[in-house]
Amino acid sequence: MKYKILGKSGLRVSELCLGVMGFGKEWGWGADKEESKKVFDAYVEAGGNFIDTANYYTAGTSESYTGEFIAGNREQFVLATKYTLGMKRGDPNSGGNHRKNMVQSVEASLKRLGTEYIDLYWLHMWDFTTPVDEVMRGLDDLVRQGKILHIGVSDTPAWIVARANTLAELRGWSQFVAYQVEYSLIQRTAERDIIPLAREMDLTLTPWAPLAGGALTGKYLRNDPGRLKPESVRLNDRSQNIAREVVNIAEELHCSPAQVALRWTMQQQVNAELKRGVVIPIVGATKEHQVKDNLGAVNITLSDDQMKRLDDISTFELGFPHDFLRTDNVRDLVSAGLYNVIENHHR
Repeated sequence: MKYKILGKSGLRVSELCLGVMGFGKEWGWGADKEESKKVFDAYVEAGGNFIDTANYYTAGTSESYTGEFIAGNREQFVLATKYTLGMKRGDPNSGGNHRKNMVQSVEASLKRLGTEYIDLYWLHMWDFTTPVDEVMRGLDDLVRQGKILHIGVSDTPAWIVARANTLAELRGWSQFVAYQVEYSLIQRTAERDIIPLAREMDLTLTPWAPLAGGALTGKYLRNDPGRLKPESVRLNDRSQNIAREVVNIAEELHCSPAQVALRWTMQQQVNAELKRGVVIPIVGATKEHQVKDNLGAVNITLSDDQMKRLDDISTFELGFPHDFLRTDNVRDLVSAGLYNVIENHHR
């Protein structure tokens, strides 16, 4: 296991993050405490130190289990949890990005986790009602109080994150250092605006569902949709073709398809030329053998040809204005006919 620097911070985190949404069986699936501990131990034995949970996961059980598992060596772990989602149905202030929910959520998480501080505190989803300055000032207050050390943002439009970090930089508040989004060979739309923003603002990208809910392991190629609805995008022709290519490359490398799919995300440097920005996929598992297989992704490398094959089979349209701005005509116009001789290190 190698370690990466988390965004603009100096925090060292392992190159795979363990997502523990499935710790607990309150949602009708997941792992009991015994199996959760086996998953946790396998990850730690491999050198992992980056744990991702949320207050909402399995009604708080995920945080409680995680707190018990790290209690004997709390300082070793980079502990991340989230707030936003409503914990009490019918109470309008039990959910949202606002300061009241932020404060009551962090206090409840600290108790469930059995710790005095949280290393990385995520805003879970944007609510489109709370002012950006209220969010950023509130999070900065928690940093100054020592209850959280760093802040991250998840499932939020790029323009909001850009505004939030610019405001925080202007006012001397804590800035987001990581950006959590859905990203995989099947779901690449983060490449439109989110990944360019991460490149520009030096935010580490932490993809959730890097295996597309298991679709990239090839398990749905047998026409067994499992819990997925037949109309799911993870079962359409494009997704099935991507999964087949993942399986083909796995056979070439004598590894599992899951390892190939994870490795693809790991090799997606946010800015390869500047060597700035990294992608740290979140691996979730409810069984010990699953996490052990996923961890094998750190031991393989995809060749340039294999990366290109995966990129080509999963290609998608960026849409306006991205495709428009990439046309030869526009490039010629904005460069006064010199596009090919202007060396642009920002690209």
